[in-house]
Amino acid sequence: MFKKIHQSTGHRAALYTLAPSHTPRCILAAGGDGWISEWQLDDPETGRVIAQTPTPIYALDISPPHWPEQLLLIGDMLGHLYWIDRAHPEAGRNVQHHSKGIYAIQWQLAEEEVFTAGGDGVLTRWNPREKRPVESIQLSNRPLRCLTSNPRQDILVVGASDGYIYYLRRSSFELLERVNAHQFSVFSLLWSPDGSILYSGGRDALLKSWRDVDVNEMSIPAHLGTINHLVLSPNGQWIASAGKDKNIKIWAAADLRLLKVLDTIREQGHFNSVNRLIWDENGLFSVSDDRSIIFWGAEK
Repeated sequence: MFKKIHQSTGHRAALYTLAPSHTPRCILAAGGDGWISEWQLDDPETGRVIAQTPTPIYALDISPPHWPEQLLLIGDMLGHLYWIDRAHPEAGRNVQHHSKGIYAIQWQLAEEEVFTAGGDGVLTRWNPREKRPVESIQLSNRPLRCLTSNPRQDILVVGASDGYIYYLRRSSFELLERVNAHQFSVFSLLWSPDGSILYSGGRDALLKSWRDVDVNEMSIPAHLGTINHLVLSPNGQWIASAGKDKNIKIWAAADLRLLKVLDTIREQGHFNSVNRLIWDENGLFSVSDDRSIIFWGAEK
């Protein structure tokens, strides 16, 4: 199903996050050294640093194609949210809003709003035109680790280090439900394309699927440690999970049947915790504590 195409190195610390780039056939990576690097698929040997912060970076996102600025949104370990225009990086804005690190950023395309999840347990809505916070809600006394919006409903879900999944009405920020989902932290959340099933991965190494908010349909011991991230294939048929056990696993989205393991020995994968994934039409990308980026392509 997949094979390793290339492994890119150059960062000086662990890599925690990935994002698409405004440049075609490029991806962005960032982590403990504070560098945001851009890598070209057609020349994967050479990456370039396009921005830098003085502290480790935990979260990264970009503005949508229709936006008037090519913005980088960067969340660091101290709770700063950086707004950097790639055309005018000297005019970037830095807002220290969260009292602890920012672990997740999501740009909501249709409503022109941005959400951040903080280590202080606070969820914040931002106005991206004015680059300022609009409203916040304290969901937990533990860090918020991940967030995602339902593609068909006015629902935002947040995973926290207290093991709960929080369901909110996105438009009003009203808390609708709190579900005790995992024994420990919830590190990743993922909706099915039709918004009917929510997948979650946690520090308890379980991959779960949820229907109707609190109905746990499946619970699978997926990794030998924390599940750091979940992503869906462009065709909606497969899920990839990234684990602290150094492995990437490919699952059938319909029944969570294991299809492939991308490991260290057989597939020449990462030799430390895999922290983040991106899956697009070009292939699957992963970053790790081993400071590298791997591009996985489909086998013919």
